Amino acid sequence: MPRFAANLTMLFTELPFMQRFEAAARAGFEAVEYLFPYAFDKHELAAALKANGLVQVLHNLPAGDWEAGERGIACHPDRMAEFREGVSRAIDYATTLGCPQLNCLVGKLPAGATRQDVQATLVENLRFAARALETAGLRLLVEPINTFDIPGFFLNRTDQALALLDAVGSDNLRVQYDIYHAQRTEGELASTLSAHLARIGHIQLADNPGRGEPGTGEINYPWLFRHIDAIGYTGWIGCEYKPRTNTLDGLGWRQALTS
Repeated sequence: MPRFAANLTMLFTELPFMQRFEAAARAGFEAVEYLFPYAFDKHELAAALKANGLVQVLHNLPAGDWEAGERGIACHPDRMAEFREGVSRAIDYATTLGCPQLNCLVGKLPAGATRQDVQATLVENLRFAARALETAGLRLLVEPINTFDIPGFFLNRTDQALALLDAVGSDNLRVQYDIYHAQRTEGELASTLSAHLARIGHIQLADNPGRGEPGTGEINYPWLFRHIDAIGYTGWIGCEYKPRTNTLDGLGWRQALTS
């Protein structure tokens, strides 16, 4: 049976952030993930994890000015120093939190630039980050994101992500495979997971359309969960969806779709 991690950025949003750890544990989750820890004291976050018997499985590298619409800076040639500072900060947090993997949101293509213009910057940044994380005993991920939700995002498809892994050439870089984004962009969920499982470090989920709970859309999640088990994925699956009503009322999918 898959192991599910509550994404605290998306779930239990009726509560202040620091109260979501307890809510996740009470709801039966054993692990959590979320976008960013940097607005909070790392020791307070670690204490919340410990107090609630939770492990943290993922957070992102700093991604620029999120409130202003930035979604990563790894492909921005004029911000390499800022990116490297963010890598150091992310490692510091992840080490304290016992978080084994960090995701790099590579960002939107800068205005006026072409993909060829920024490719070398992105590869160099990811090589730097992969080395730094490996030294710290952590793994680096990159995530393709659909352009309906984030227009202009540089990395959109699994094949693009795999080509980027090849260009970086690090054994410490994997794909974060988000089922929702993949369904919107390319489909072929089962075959992609089967073919590239060895290069997938983490999976996230939501249904489509609407990015709601599994079972609210077109994806055959009971079949897909059995497939993920059958191909041997043993990692966590992050629940990064938007509850249709509230988180607790929508959690029945875990039993209904995995039994």
